[in-house]
Amino acid sequence: MDKKKILIITTNISELADGSPTGVWLEEFAVPYIIFEKTGYTMTISSPLGGESPIDTESLSCSNPMEWDDAAKRLKNTQKIDEINPNEFDAVFFPGGHGPMFDIAQNEKIGEIVSKLYNDKKIVSAVCHGAAGLILATDSNGKPIVENKRLTSFTNEEERIVKKAELIPFSLEDKLKELGAEFIESKPWTEHAEVSDNLITGQNPASAIAVAEEVVKKLQ
Repeated sequence: MDKKKILIITTNISELADGSPTGVWLEEFAVPYIIFEKTGYTMTISSPLGGESPIDTESLSCSNPMEWDDAAKRLKNTQKIDEINPNEFDAVFFPGGHGPMFDIAQNEKIGEIVSKLYNDKKIVSAVCHGAAGLILATDSNGKPIVENKRLTSFTNEEERIVKKAELIPFSLEDKLKELGAEFIESKPWTEHAEVSDNLITGQNPASAIAVAEEVVKKLQ
């Protein structure tokens, strides 16, 4: 049997408007990456510009498991999104961090890739701000793929808690609701994942493992 192939799309943004750090939230990348690797999947890491995908320094801690370090090395040299052929993949996954709100959310090529995978009944998954990668994706009728879907992402309440609501271009929760999503919110920082057909989303960093496990279930 051929190995399942997962496309992981990450941000190239390293700073917010006030100069504070952003990028990939390491836990949201490393935890799913390790789960996918141990399951035997092949992964391609891609970003809008290619090259390095920066890690949000606020997600770095001496208490992080050492195995996260090996996963983090894959972010040093990502493949440019324009070089990606969606037909090669069985699933796409978007880790969060605030970075995706600035580049991934507006990237038409990413929208096309997600639309293709979704309409081919492949798995589309995201955690936290990674759900920004769903915004431009449409179904075969041209409607947002999130319309009438149960999903979640980093919430407005969580944005207020981290005090970065004024530093991002829009509210992700509000945008998903505007597109017709049935947005499901849990308590801040609690593990929470939603599965709606082939769409899998998680609310926050604590939800990364749940999202990855649901992806594995769908791919088996």
